[in-house]
Amino acid sequence: MKKTALTLSISLLCFTPIITQAENTTSQTVINQQPQVAGYYQHQVGNTQITTLLDGTNFMSPTLFKDIPTEQVQEILKKYHVDQAKGVQTSVNAFLVNTGNKLVLVDSGTADCFGAHLGSVMKNLKASGYQPEQVNTILLTHLHPDHSCGVSKNGVANYPNATIYVSENEADYWLNPKQLQKIPKDQQAKYTGTVPKIKAALAPYQTKKQFKTFKLGDTIDGFEVISTQGHTPGHFSYKLKTSDEDVIFIGDIVHSHTVQFDRPETAIDYDIDPKAAVQTRLKQFADYAKHGQTIAAPHLPFPGIGHIYSADEKSYQWIPVHFKD
Repeated sequence: MKKTALTLSISLLCFTPIITQAENTTSQTVINQQPQVAGYYQHQVGNTQITTLLDGTNFMSPTLFKDIPTEQVQEILKKYHVDQAKGVQTSVNAFLVNTGNKLVLVDSGTADCFGAHLGSVMKNLKASGYQPEQVNTILLTHLHPDHSCGVSKNGVANYPNATIYVSENEADYWLNPKQLQKIPKDQQAKYTGTVPKIKAALAPYQTKKQFKTFKLGDTIDGFEVISTQGHTPGHFSYKLKTSDEDVIFIGDIVHSHTVQFDRPETAIDYDIDPKAAVQTRLKQFADYAKHGQTIAAPHLPFPGIGHIYSADEKSYQWIPVHFKD
């Protein structure tokens, strides 16, 4: 019996370190985190499919909001749990609309005009199941580089079979060499820094006669053009009637789902005509809240599709769409 007990004790002593080693190995195992899913979201509206294409996210300084005390901005941002150390996060979205017989891209993102944290529209378009060669029409709400740069890269059209449309006023403002003389001197540096990016992006389409302008009252592939000037002189939104409801692609009449919804009378530094931009936003917000149109917005949180609500016709709330499988 003693020999058996001694043998058992030795066996246990030999086995114990093996258990400890196994436990240590398990505790040190690292499970790698996975990358975010592709940045596209497909939303069905009646007989039309709208695919939001995320170009990326950016952070805006709270100081960019105009005519509002800093403490009020901070109070609003706190309510929305915004990381004020980084700034106010904004999305850059483009929208691919499948009408059943045409593919229409509304705005195009940045390509490489703003750095590596943006520029993902093309990648996400392909991930969504489409190819850039399939795009028939590109509607630009305006020509700021975060909307127009994405149409080409290094002098080559990203959408070789597409025709680009922009308003006459917008094209004249950015592409007419005589325009610089009309720009206030304190804004000329910003203007001259922006124009080359726009011209480079559009050049491949102009060469092939695939760049056209429109005016108020025109309709392009079923999209009604709506003047929403202020942010830029020729800024336009687009309304598409589907079998179920109207969808409005609003462009840059708003940049923040926080400050500019709580205080819609607040302009932003990017507005060329701040007073007109505010008047446009107040008018359009009131209409959207009253009639309930579906809104597609390039700078509201991805996927940037939803509705605008107001309880008092003074402040507003962004109601994003719920995920649909």
